[in-house]
Amino acid sequence: MHFLPEAIDDYILKHSAKEPEFLAKLNRETNQKVLQPRMLSGNYQGRILSLISKIIAPKSILEIGTYTGYSALCLAEGLAKDGMLHTIDINEELYDFQQKYFQASEFKNNIKQYIGDARKIIPEINSKFDLVFIDADKPNYPAYFELIIDKMNPGGVILSDNVLWSGKVVKPVKPDDESTQALLKYNKMLAEDERIETVILPIRDGLTLSRLK
Repeated sequence: MHFLPEAIDDYILKHSAKEPEFLAKLNRETNQKVLQPRMLSGNYQGRILSLISKIIAPKSILEIGTYTGYSALCLAEGLAKDGMLHTIDINEELYDFQQKYFQASEFKNNIKQYIGDARKIIPEINSKFDLVFIDADKPNYPAYFELIIDKMNPGGVILSDNVLWSGKVVKPVKPDDESTQALLKYNKMLAEDERIETVILPIRDGLTLSRLK
């Protein structure tokens, strides 16, 4: 989902950092072989994730929702020396695809994969996080926030994807639309939680940037 006119969107892409060839290859293979390739962060958002991570230089990153590994590799670009990125996905069928690219990257020793329910896995990770990226099933966004907020280091940043949900957050919500209802609850939680300061960026389908005070 793009909220800007196509000409402006193209201009932004033309004048922003380019996608590294390694990630372009991952991008192409995802589009060729994996269902719902639109779930991929892609060039522009990937460069945003990379730049934010480089600014923070996190020692520990948590990603909820690995998909094919594109966003994990973007975030890993900013890892501090000997840092670790923990990435969780419930779809075990994508594990080998992720492994292929993780192992071929310079970050192969800095990425730890988990397969399963993030609500069960997060409490078992013995780490505090400097940066968290939430990009998984929308109905559990509020639960993920509650699980990670006390595992954040002071000044830590939480990035949340798809928070505008194709514009559905400002339209009448159908009673059976669990995802939109969850995102409305989640966005309200972040806006009102006094432990964090939050802004929503109209990037692709909406990206929230929240910083622990």
